[in-house]
Amino acid sequence: MRKLPHVTVLFWVLKTIAVTLGETAGDLFGIDLQLGYATTAIVFMVFFCVVVTLQVRADRFHAGLFWAVVLSTSTVGTEISDFMNRGFGHASDDGGGIGYTWGGIILATMLAAVFVVWWRTGQTYDVENIATRKGEILYWVAILISNTLGTSSGDVLAHDTPLGFRGAFFVIAGIMVLLVAAHYLTPINGTVLFWVAFVLTRPLGAAGGDYLVKPVDEDGLGWGTLWGSVALLAALVGFVVFQTVQLRRDPLEPLPAPRNRLTGEPERANGALVSLSG
Repeated sequence: MRKLPHVTVLFWVLKTIAVTLGETAGDLFGIDLQLGYATTAIVFMVFFCVVVTLQVRADRFHAGLFWAVVLSTSTVGTEISDFMNRGFGHASDDGGGIGYTWGGIILATMLAAVFVVWWRTGQTYDVENIATRKGEILYWVAILISNTLGTSSGDVLAHDTPLGFRGAFFVIAGIMVLLVAAHYLTPINGTVLFWVAFVLTRPLGAAGGDYLVKPVDEDGLGWGTLWGSVALLAALVGFVVFQTVQLRRDPLEPLPAPRNRLTGEPERANGALVSLSG
């Protein structure tokens, strides 16, 4: 059976809310509660390891579990990015990091390396049709690095350019509109557009999260990380419940038996097998 959801408008709404919550929750623990980037990254990495293990071992798609993994990659990505770019401390001006631009370059290189490995394994790039354990693990590694890269990209726009949080949000939103147009109006490969959009929704969420929680005198709405996180968590839970109800009414159709993209050889499915005979 399917382990991953269809990529629809609801998918992108949930993804944007999840990564925005990852930004505000990461800042709540790492900065406001002064745990520091490294400590907070370790805490959320443990959470990520638990939920991604449950996801990989599950026999079918569970909306709550899937989005818990996406949320965990966002929180971990926020702290890893901040640790790389800013250093060990718990404030944006502690210093000691490698800087936003270099952080983005390193993470982009890592993501490219994952896609090269992915290609050489022969696993499908179709993110709706991944049906093997190896393919799903590659998918989650790519998502973790994508969300970390997205954090660095958003910080570059918000801090190293005159755009600020609000300007970065609208610039990335404009790029997302262009990607939607490219999807419907051009022959550009859908997988390429998916991963570009996946990376960009992270800085979109980061800029949106910063806009929600930063003080008014810093170009924000002044909600604070606590109340901003509470509001975003409520929205995420609401949409996950909606998706769960929707899937009970209209379940995802089963996948065909997985085969290696390069060799055509059958592979072991990482989920419940469904017989369509009879």
